[in-house]
Amino acid sequence: MSSIEIRLSGSGGQGLILAGIILAEAAILDGKNSVQSQSYGPEARGGSSKAEIIISDEYITYPKVLKPDILLTLAPSAYLCYKNDMKENGIIIIDESIIPNDEDAQKVVRLPIIKTAQEVIGRAFVANIISLGVIAELTNVVTKESLERAVLNRVPPGTEEINKRALTEGYNLVKMRGSEIWQKQMI
Repeated sequence: MSSIEIRLSGSGGQGLILAGIILAEAAILDGKNSVQSQSYGPEARGGSSKAEIIISDEYITYPKVLKPDILLTLAPSAYLCYKNDMKENGIIIIDESIIPNDEDAQKVVRLPIIKTAQEVIGRAFVANIISLGVIAELTNVVTKESLERAVLNRVPPGTEEINKRALTEGYNLVKMRGSEIWQKQMI
């Protein structure tokens, strides 16, 4: 890996800005260079939001994501907004509540991220941490050890155990659907 560009997108209140900060910190803990930027609509909750992360083994000359290698989106509006900005062989990860366009269906990894947060963990607010586990398991862009350490450095005190469980559930979502996901990536 010389450089990888990642965009996390969804609605305000889903914790994607925090997820971007955590992912950038995990990369730094792994000894890589990383930059993170963010933007969100004027609404505190429900408006659009995105976090962008560049991770590189080399010096990063421009701090903005131009064509993501990885797009994660937890909201239909974000999917429609950003799906066409991808690199040719990029990975699009969406929550299962989002229905991809027919022409995109083969290049999209669709997982029950929000449902897992609500039903397995019992807290919707950890969907962002589940998403980080999914990204790490799919791409190995950061090590599991560094990602867990960054999560524990950044989550509110008293939520460490629930966030560790959420991270593990993200890894498990990919492992459970592994052959289906890898088949799509080969097409």
